[in-house]
Amino acid sequence: MSQTTTATTAEFQLAEGETAAPAEGHAAEGTTAGTEAHGGEHGGGVFPPLDTATYPSQLFWLIIFFAALYLLMSKFALPRLGKILDTRKARIDGDLARAQSLKEDTENAVKAYEKALADARAKANDIARDTRDAVNKDVDAESHKLDASLGQKIQAAEAKIAASKAKALAAVEDIAAESAAEIVAALGGGKVTKAAIAKALKG
Repeated sequence: MSQTTTATTAEFQLAEGETAAPAEGHAAEGTTAGTEAHGGEHGGGVFPPLDTATYPSQLFWLIIFFAALYLLMSKFALPRLGKILDTRKARIDGDLARAQSLKEDTENAVKAYEKALADARAKANDIARDTRDAVNKDVDAESHKLDASLGQKIQAAEAKIAASKAKALAAVEDIAAESAAEIVAALGGGKVTKAAIAKALKG
């Protein structure tokens, strides 16, 4: 009885060992195959952007991207940028036009100032010349008046001098006649009149 039980147990263990061995073999094969598969994906594959198999999809998305970028730029960015550039150009043109206008106004003001200054100088010269001529005329007139007045005064003075001279000469003749009469009388020549002595002096 015990021998039969022992034989049955040995057979069961043998059969269980045979069943476990193929299972372990299959598991080992599966592990090796998985490792090889993962190793092939990570180590021996091509970089995706350089993979020729993905070129069509890359080109498709590239075209889609650039088309969207073009639409975005043409509909939003470029008009806005163009508007900014136009506004800036208009502002610059306006500033340049205003600067040119101010420059022309300044040049006109300078020309007007120079013309006014030249006119003022010419007018001042005319006024100075007229004033000088008027002063010269006044001086000449005053000189003529002074000369005439002095001439009249000189003539009056000469007349007075002549009258005084004549009067003095007459007085001298009277004095001489008297003196001569007195001298003749003193010398014993008798009494002689002034008239006779004056006639004798004149003769």
